[in-house]
Amino acid sequence: MVNRDLARTIVGIVGNIISCFLFLSPAPTFAKIIKSKSVQAFKADPYLATILNCAMWVFYGMPFVHPDSLLVVTINGAGLVIEAVYIIIFFIYSKPKQRKKIVIVLLGEIVFFVGIVAITLTVLHGTKKRSALIGIVCIVFNVLMYTSPLTVMKRVITTKSVKYMPFYLSLANFANGCVWFCYAFIKLDPYVLIPNGLGALSGLIQLVLYAMFYRTTNWDENESNNTVEIASGRTADNV
Repeated sequence: MVNRDLARTIVGIVGNIISCFLFLSPAPTFAKIIKSKSVQAFKADPYLATILNCAMWVFYGMPFVHPDSLLVVTINGAGLVIEAVYIIIFFIYSKPKQRKKIVIVLLGEIVFFVGIVAITLTVLHGTKKRSALIGIVCIVFNVLMYTSPLTVMKRVITTKSVKYMPFYLSLANFANGCVWFCYAFIKLDPYVLIPNGLGALSGLIQLVLYAMFYRTTNWDENESNNTVEIASGRTADNV
């Protein structure tokens, strides 16, 4: 039992490191935004989705919801702070119409989160029932987030180019999914296992596509400045 717990802790720490890298991966984008004092063509949607996802996983990892999930709480707590910083920067350099959208979405997310917390703590009793509700919600969010790279993968297949699908980000997504899958498998946690299994599969497909179309990619080709972003966070579960 001690050895299994130790192994799970070590895997979880590795997962925290990889997930932190994923949360920080959009930093160059925000450096460009700050430098140009404009959000340009970038969208706030991935960061708005990720901040709610992180909040749900932090709540999932609370001892009164799903005990023995400290490492899930630590990485998603860090992700929550990082995504909040991204959204603040986005808000500062957005136009009034974009700011209004950000505020509306955030208010909607807060209402949703508070509602889920209230239902969980007042209606459901016992960690098993609470884990089931929050775990299912988290799985749904993660599945939705893992569909975001489908647009990128479709573009890779149609253009036979991996120019806008960063290799290291795809590799990190694959590694992140594998590590958290192992973490959940050591001490069976299906709510962490399922989304990260899908995340590992998504990352593997991206790597396969990268290998298939690397040679046909025209790296010098000038295309319109429609930067494709892969949502990170992916969560630590992503988690």
